[in-house]
Amino acid sequence: MECVIVQDLFLNETANYAHIFLPGSTFLEKDGTFTNAERRIQLVRKVMSPKNGYADWEITVKLAEAMGVPMNYRHPSEIMDEIAATTPSFAGVSFAKLDKVGSVQWPCNEKAPEGTPIMHIGGFKKGKGKFVLTEYVPTDERTGPRYPLLLTTGRILSHYNVGAQTRRTANVAWHDEDRLEIHPHDAEQRGVNEGDWVKVASRAGETTLRALVTDRVAPGVVYTTFHHPSTQANVVTTDFSDWATNCPEFKVTAVQISRSNGPTDWQERYREQAEQSRRIGEAAEAAE
Repeated sequence: MECVIVQDLFLNETANYAHIFLPGSTFLEKDGTFTNAERRIQLVRKVMSPKNGYADWEITVKLAEAMGVPMNYRHPSEIMDEIAATTPSFAGVSFAKLDKVGSVQWPCNEKAPEGTPIMHIGGFKKGKGKFVLTEYVPTDERTGPRYPLLLTTGRILSHYNVGAQTRRTANVAWHDEDRLEIHPHDAEQRGVNEGDWVKVASRAGETTLRALVTDRVAPGVVYTTFHHPSTQANVVTTDFSDWATNCPEFKVTAVQISRSNGPTDWQERYREQAEQSRRIGEAAEAAE
């Protein structure tokens, strides 16, 4: 891409490929609203000015103005007013109302001026749901002599997704690296001991990480998390996806495990690229 701009609280993995990185602000540094999965719109007030000098909305305004699109907002409440004017389910929402009642659940409009705590009473708003039987479609991924084990991946409680935030906290004391969990029987067959570097190879790719020998996994199955960029477990997962939802097939990948001397070539290249992209340069003068 000609220009990739990333705005975030931290230099995440996408930022490694960005031409421009813009710092984000935390919830403690901004005025605005959060809407949760309960449809609840909650007002937040900043307790300190953004360390980067601008709130997220101010950065968006300045970007738009630089590209020739004037945005004349002076406060996030004006942005909320525009959302209310253009979104029927938010028509009755304003900073003043949120400040008064604490929070509301959309829809919040003339029919429900105080919001809608319960969406469906006595029936569904859009009629009854339609249930359709679907035929089970087995995966095309198969184990065999070259790849006799099944890899499944998942999360661990102490980290959130790729750990862009949680890896910067004391949570790393519980989970400081991704480990490959392997059953003692499978480990013995491959000469793998606790803490050994092992290579996980599939039809799609390969990566290395250290082994955790445990009977938490069944024989024939290995497991790892995907919280640490240096491992990137999805490098070895397949390109298959669910036909109905297009959800990637991360849970079933045929692999082989072997002992390794350390990180693979791509992991070394990635580490070097990440270090290069995150270097701190001297301050530059802004272009006219």
